Amino acid sequence: MIAGIFASSWVAGSIVAVLAGVIGFFVVLRGSVFAAHALPLGAFPAVAAARLWGLDLLATVLAFSVLGAAVVAALSRRTRRDIATALWLVLMLGAGELILSRLQGYSRAVYGLFFGQLLGVTPADLHMIAGVGAVAVVLVLIAFRPLLLSGLSADLAAVAGVPAGLLDLVFLTLVALAAAAALPAVGALLAFSLMVGPASAARMVCDRPLPGLALSVALALATVWGALLLASATGWPVGFFVGVAGLGLYVAGRLAGRGYAPLRR
Repeated sequence: MIAGIFASSWVAGSIVAVLAGVIGFFVVLRGSVFAAHALPLGAFPAVAAARLWGLDLLATVLAFSVLGAAVVAALSRRTRRDIATALWLVLMLGAGELILSRLQGYSRAVYGLFFGQLLGVTPADLHMIAGVGAVAVVLVLIAFRPLLLSGLSADLAAVAGVPAGLLDLVFLTLVALAAAAALPAVGALLAFSLMVGPASAARMVCDRPLPGLALSVALALATVWGALLLASATGWPVGFFVGVAGLGLYVAGRLAGRGYAPLRR
């Protein structure tokens, strides 16, 4: 029984790590770290609503995350991205607080939102995480070149005819999908750490897109696998090791490189 739970956690963590490594590479490349932080937290009401009304957690989180991406993309056409993202985040945090105030076990729900329950992943959760992850990876493959070009230079992307508004919506939807897959397993804060720490380190030591993307995924996988092993050996929370690894990878990247180098083909 214990071995089965650990195996489910290992597979779920691996899927989330691959997804975070891939999406995180574009998050760092496009300078959209705030969006990567806000969209997972913006799914706050989804967790509360699922608990209050007995809805499927992952499906509800997915719906709220994609809705958040669409709203932020729409608002960003009329105002700055960071303002639109902040407005959505504050609205969702307020709505989540209102719903959670009607629940018993308030603190437990909040803890699960921020730090996840990787060791409590069920087979049903695993299937949903895998499905969401597969959709996100397919979208990345379809939009890889436009995402890369717009991340390198918005002017070059415009000259090449890349539709900025549509691409922005696609990118935010990818972040939302990554958040939906990661939130129940590792929580909002650790999803952010997985998307930013490994990708930042990879960008600072690689000046080519594909090696940088591969390194981002490898570092995210190493983070999750190491955290699971250390948590099982020490009894400490998985999230502690994920958070420490995220910061450690960033510092290591800074020491090994000299900041984000321009990407070359």
